[in-house]
Amino acid sequence: MIDSNTQSGLPPSVINLADRLSGFPGVGRKSALRMAMHILRSPKEYALSLSEALLAVKEKVSFCRTCWTLSEDDPCPICSDSRRDHDVICVVEEPGDVIAIERTNGWHGVYHVLGGALSPLDGIGPDQIRLDALAERIKANNSIQEIVVATNPTSEGETTALYIARMCKPLNVMVTRIARGIPVGSDLEFVDESTLQQSFKGRGEIR
Repeated sequence: MIDSNTQSGLPPSVINLADRLSGFPGVGRKSALRMAMHILRSPKEYALSLSEALLAVKEKVSFCRTCWTLSEDDPCPICSDSRRDHDVICVVEEPGDVIAIERTNGWHGVYHVLGGALSPLDGIGPDQIRLDALAERIKANNSIQEIVVATNPTSEGETTALYIARMCKPLNVMVTRIARGIPVGSDLEFVDESTLQQSFKGRGEIR
């Protein structure tokens, strides 16, 4: 909720909008109020287009049931693209990582989005992310040659990478890890394209 001291003199509808906006990650109370005032000062058409965009996201976007990235189509355009190498799967934590890798124009395989990383301290085990779906995908397609693990370079990401390597060993598929050009503790989503591209070129097998 927006601080009552900050609310004085504002109409309830503006306060309510700011309350909703302050629920966004990284948006504080002052930023939420600035955004609410910006919408208030904008033409009505802007507010209508914004509301339409919000509804469209909720109504049209869901998960691709092959790779589990966000898409309006199922399968998604990447999974449907016959020009991609479907025998090599890049495993990432979140859909935002797919966007970051695609920006490099250096990856021509497909993806598998886990929806998180293993974190026993937070109660996130193998059943809470899409590791079983990855295993089933590999078993269903015996042409898969390589799993490229591109989880974040954090303790959780490393734990997940090791788990995937052990999980895939009896499945007779090579598991590699992107190179260490990415700073430890960072998120792929915020790594520059050149560094990310070099990390894929320098990937090594997880043993």
